[in-house]
Amino acid sequence: MAEEEVEKEKRIQPAPSEKKEIASRGIPSAESLYLPAHNSPELRAFQDSNETITRNLWNLEEVMTFIFPKKYQEKYHDAALAFLKLLTEKTSVGGAEIGQFVSQNGISKATFYNRVLPRLKRIGLIKVERETIVAVESKRKYRPMLISLSKTFGNYLMKIGDSWLALVDDARSRKLQKERVEKA
Repeated sequence: MAEEEVEKEKRIQPAPSEKKEIASRGIPSAESLYLPAHNSPELRAFQDSNETITRNLWNLEEVMTFIFPKKYQEKYHDAALAFLKLLTEKTSVGGAEIGQFVSQNGISKATFYNRVLPRLKRIGLIKVERETIVAVESKRKYRPMLISLSKTFGNYLMKIGDSWLALVDDARSRKLQKERVEKA
């Protein structure tokens, strides 16, 4: 019986020379954005027929669709939208205000602190800062949280977009130059 267990262990664990790989199951949802088709009815037009960007801006709810799509993550969408509306009014909130927001809006603490807040932080919509304070009377350390709006999300997407536009413009200009050279 002991020999059978040893053989089973050998089969389960790869040999030291074998390279371990993670089986691909797609992109983890925590690291993805929802991007519906560019001509989806979910999105308001952002470009004209000549691919020129329009001057209209998406509102907060439309932007939130990319982070927490309402049709797939309605509770997260609603919680994040309400919190970002609060942040756009105040630009920054502290721990007491966050706790009050969660209780007043009937949002589960687990949902807010474990799902919504980390995602908003990870993608760059908010910035979380902590200050270490030592209480004199008890010598107990505590770290109050301060959350503020961040431009990182916009800068990140603009960098991607600008890089793609530059690649397209470069490819089109090289094609024009090649056609001019061939005509000459």
